[in-house]
Amino acid sequence: MKSGLNFLSEELARLKKENLYVTMPVLSSQQSSRVIVNGKNVISLASNNYLGFANNPRLSNAAKQAIDKWGFGTGAVRMISGTMDIHLEMEQALAKFKHAEDVLVFVAGIAANRGTIQAMMGEGDVIISDELNHGSIIDGVRLTKSERKIFPHKNTAELEKVLKESQSFRRRLIVTDGVFSMDGDIAPLPEITRLAEEYDSIVMVDDAHGDGVLGKHGRGTVDHFNLHGKVDIEMGTMSKAFGCLGGYIAGRKELKDYLTQTARTFLFTTGHPPAVCAAIIEALKMVQEGGHVENLWKNTRYFKKGLQNLGFNTGNSETPITPVIVGDSGLALKLGDDLFSQGVFVKPIVYPLVAKDKARVRTIVTAIHTQDDLDTCLNAFEKSGKKLGII
Repeated sequence: MKSGLNFLSEELARLKKENLYVTMPVLSSQQSSRVIVNGKNVISLASNNYLGFANNPRLSNAAKQAIDKWGFGTGAVRMISGTMDIHLEMEQALAKFKHAEDVLVFVAGIAANRGTIQAMMGEGDVIISDELNHGSIIDGVRLTKSERKIFPHKNTAELEKVLKESQSFRRRLIVTDGVFSMDGDIAPLPEITRLAEEYDSIVMVDDAHGDGVLGKHGRGTVDHFNLHGKVDIEMGTMSKAFGCLGGYIAGRKELKDYLTQTARTFLFTTGHPPAVCAAIIEALKMVQEGGHVENLWKNTRYFKKGLQNLGFNTGNSETPITPVIVGDSGLALKLGDDLFSQGVFVKPIVYPLVAKDKARVRTIVTAIHTQDDLDTCLNAFEKSGKKLGII
């Protein structure tokens, strides 16, 4: 038998030995605050379903109606024959929501980041990236021939030093997460945009975890800081707070036009199913009706305070992403297992997603968790934390 892949069994054994092997949970229920995972009824703190839209009947009904009108699939990439009028309606709705001139939708957030960075930047340019940026940004940077410079997390003084050293490059792109997905802290966008203006640089913000969470009606990090017109490229997703699927780039109309011609991850992927487009449009209507974001933040404040009062290390979280940092990967895995045995579903986060000494379980509450749900989870954390010597 061909032996070229024999190394895989050795690598898998190594991952398990180093407590870096994480199993994939299987849901046999709708995504909600309470789910069935691996056959067990549990309260979920492990999804990005911030507003509880993933199984909302209004989205389901919009999707069903779209299937009846447009069918299920588009059958082609959008630049050939895969663009339907509902795609344009979806993009116009997103642009209005984000207070942007236009929006281009990609199959996923990772595709939006990779495709946009690769299309915008090339030889003779420099990309300046926060050290804790999402992996899809890192992938996009690696796909270019640009110089790469990293500044320490949220350290704008060091960012300015890098900008001063980078004035000879053709283009300078500063790229940052809006909300950092592992720690739940927020980028210092006001100072970043000020520096970008002073040093003639482009600003790109990955707002995957800001959409539906920050700003008026969940318009995101840019709206949170009232920086409309100061950020050149906004990336967002419909896969998290909006309960659907896909990523998008918001900005000037010329940006959309340029990316439709050059972004490979757009050019070579089939258009969204019409049912998904219709659900996204409905989700945007719902989030602007009010109540959903407010409930999310009410639950967030309650749960975060509860964890902190118990003595857990929640890092620098400023958003519904609240890590419980334990340090050791093995301890994080044990904490996840013990919580699951009590009916609370969280996922351990270990290297390489975080530094080897920063292992944690990451919790995300949603707008549809009840106080009883949250109290049950806090009681479980207290029991597990004491049992494992964390608190």
